[in-house]
Amino acid sequence: MAEPPPRKPEKGDRMFDFLFKILGPPTVDNALQGCSSQAHELWKKDLEARKRYSREQREKKRAAEQAARDNWTLDVR
Repeated sequence: MAEPPPRKPEKGDRMFDFLFKILGPPTVDNALQGCSSQAHELWKKDLEARKRYSREQREKKRAAEQAARDNWTLDVR
């Protein structure tokens, strides 16, 4: 099977290569290291509140689905 011909580098590719050589790969390690401890604590509280809200919504959805299953009846006469 023939290999596809090599493609010509585009302007974005060359720019990315240039920036990659200068800056290196992007990282997210210790992304909050420059923030104050107060900001970090607020971020953790916000994250926990979002997780709690998601859990409540999942539980509410499951309860509604279970109620719909429990209320379903088969009328056989």
